[in-house]
Amino acid sequence: MEKEIKKEYTNGELTIVWKPKMCIHAAICVKTLPKVFNPKAKPWIKIENATTNELKAQILKCPSGALSYYMNDKENRETETLEIKVEVLENGPLLVYGTLNVVDKDGNSETKNKITAFCRCGHSDNKPYCDGNHAKVNFKS
Repeated sequence: MEKEIKKEYTNGELTIVWKPKMCIHAAICVKTLPKVFNPKAKPWIKIENATTNELKAQILKCPSGALSYYMNDKENRETETLEIKVEVLENGPLLVYGTLNVVDKDGNSETKNKITAFCRCGHSDNKPYCDGNHAKVNFKS
């Protein structure tokens, strides 16, 4: 099984976790906080360019769950419990909000938190999850 790539960026109070394989390139992060999220820069996340509250608010808008965060203070390991909600994005993935246990075709189980984007177009290279290929194939639905 391929090891999941995960990068972390911290401001001392909060740590952003980025999982590139989950990213569907909706660019909401880039549009919301362009001084923090700049895909042309290295590193592409400059966490010091926004407040902790601004970062938290933006990360909760990530449609794929590729961006998440945790509070560094051991006394404040903030966790968020979301009611399960399903949303169909026009011409895009099926978003499921909440904590899910996903079992793949080989019987491997994985717990997903916050937002999980499932492929609807059939062209993802990361099934059952969306990888943004719907935009490349001009998926309409």
